[in-house]
Amino acid sequence: MGDDLTIVIYAALLAFAISAIICPIIIPFFRRLKLGQSIREDGPQSHLSKAGTPFMGGIAIIVAFTAVSVFFITDGPEVLPVILCTVGYCFIGFCDDFIKRIMKRNLGLRAWQKMAMQIFVAGGFVALLFWQGVETTVFVPFIGTQLNLGILYIPFIFFVVIGTANGVNLTDGLDGLASGVTVLVALFFVFVSLVLGSALTPVIAAAAGALLGFLLFNAHPARIFMGDMGSLALGGFVASTAVLLGMELLIPIVGLIYMVEVFSVMLQVGYYKLTKKETAPGSGKFQGKRLFKMAPIHHHYEQKGWPETKVVAVFHIITAIMCLVGFLAISPLLA
Repeated sequence: MGDDLTIVIYAALLAFAISAIICPIIIPFFRRLKLGQSIREDGPQSHLSKAGTPFMGGIAIIVAFTAVSVFFITDGPEVLPVILCTVGYCFIGFCDDFIKRIMKRNLGLRAWQKMAMQIFVAGGFVALLFWQGVETTVFVPFIGTQLNLGILYIPFIFFVVIGTANGVNLTDGLDGLASGVTVLVALFFVFVSLVLGSALTPVIAAAAGALLGFLLFNAHPARIFMGDMGSLALGGFVASTAVLLGMELLIPIVGLIYMVEVFSVMLQVGYYKLTKKETAPGSGKFQGKRLFKMAPIHHHYEQKGWPETKVVAVFHIITAIMCLVGFLAISPLLA
């Protein structure tokens, strides 16, 4: 156990060092290339000062994570699917960022293109799992039993991977928010992996280390943003890690913030469409009501007057508390 823990610590430290070295190199480089973030005019006014901040910083996270993780590919069959799912979703995010920022097409990938690519990567992930002989069971939190989903396991995994990836993507809207939340989630899964004796432990630790190195430059005031290539990759990482550990049902607990961000957008859009009415007969203009001042929900609290740093701190605290709840959820494994 001691030697294994030492390896895990070294993996985290090495990934941290790589990420922390890459960031100060790419920040001025991206500035010279004018790869700066554009800010929505209808967004919080406090964000206008962020215009021009380099984005696509997710490359530092992914390079650090991958560079360390490849050393552990031969340790167990669960390592490769996590790496491929993470890198696959990183590529989707890169395509979206490239089209929006470099090709100057504001919408980036069209919704159907992004979804098709996500389904394709998730499909490859599922195919690899079954090729490796994955069990179709999931751990039931608090109860401690294993639930066999049978054929339903396939659509379930698609839902987990795509839903989580988009949840992390929506969470990435404030300095240090998505990266900080995901560090806590990753550290939780490091503990779970240690308990289960999984070969994923150093890989998850590498992700946590890479995120901490990135946070040095992404914390408020952010000098670089991760972009979609970072947030989608982190979503793929969290989802694939949970799947390989058989802990998919823990994501709504420890990743509560991801879920709240997704549902806030769904509720906002749904309520707006339900209440949409024509402003004047024959005008052709429609207006609907909104549940939140702005979605995703972190912007709602900004619009209510919360400083950005307070929103981020509260969301981090909520995640930390939910990770403690997660420890209770896996307590049957510790008995």
